[in-house]
Amino acid sequence: MDKKRPSDIRRILLIILFLNLAVALAKIIYGLLSRCASMSADGFHSLSDSASNIIGLIGITLASRPRDEDHPYGHQKYETFFSLGIGALLLFIAFNIFKGGLLRLSGNIVPRIDLISFMIMTATLGINLWVMRYEYKRGSILHSDILVSDATHTKADIFTSLAVIIALIVMKLGLPPAIDSITTLAISLFIAYAGYNILKQGSDILCDTSPIMDTKKITDIVLGVKGVKTCHKVRSRGRPDDVHIDLHVQVNPHMHIEEAHKISYAIEKTVKEQLPEITDVVVHLEPKEKTNPRNPST
Repeated sequence: MDKKRPSDIRRILLIILFLNLAVALAKIIYGLLSRCASMSADGFHSLSDSASNIIGLIGITLASRPRDEDHPYGHQKYETFFSLGIGALLLFIAFNIFKGGLLRLSGNIVPRIDLISFMIMTATLGINLWVMRYEYKRGSILHSDILVSDATHTKADIFTSLAVIIALIVMKLGLPPAIDSITTLAISLFIAYAGYNILKQGSDILCDTSPIMDTKKITDIVLGVKGVKTCHKVRSRGRPDDVHIDLHVQVNPHMHIEEAHKISYAIEKTVKEQLPEITDVVVHLEPKEKTNPRNPST
């Protein structure tokens, strides 16, 4: 793992944490003062962004530990594991917001809609747009599950903020206050969907779903190594920035073991150089038998 990567991710998370707290508090406080449930719900969604930032800071700290005897493949999956916490947190928040929206739907609470409401929602929407773009871009560059999943979280926050702004407009135009409760229910569904996506992405990695579906590129690289006759049974697992692969290659059956070992080392070196996301290559050497003209299958 790049030694500078964990510190870069931590720095980004701290910046985002500060911005998310400011956005959340602005929406929650004014939402409660104006009795606007959809604004308060959106604020709690933003507050969950802050909680996910804290989870991310803990996760990246554990993931940056060097390999040891108990973890010979490293600790990178801790980052993925903690991203599941973000997804679970979103589902919990979605459930509570949905429940609150249903209870409020049967009531007769009229929210106060004024210029300050629109100013707060517009300003926080602008901040969220910047945060999402910045965090997703840096997460993609650093191959960070924490940053990418947190950017997905913020993307859901943008949609919910837009829904709140629309609800404020239609209520200001005279539509019934039930719009506020309906918008709150819609926000909870947005949050639940974001949580589901994060859980799915994280579980795919932890359950060793292949990160490289098209193995042709790897096969072509291996076949370019001198002495390799064929390459097959290519398998991969791991995170996008920490991919482990194993493959089978066939070589001349009369080759000396020392020469075969050199080919194995050359394959590992070449694959890692051309595909930096691959951090471990296991090569299974097999003898390439001559084809029997009478029986091609042998």
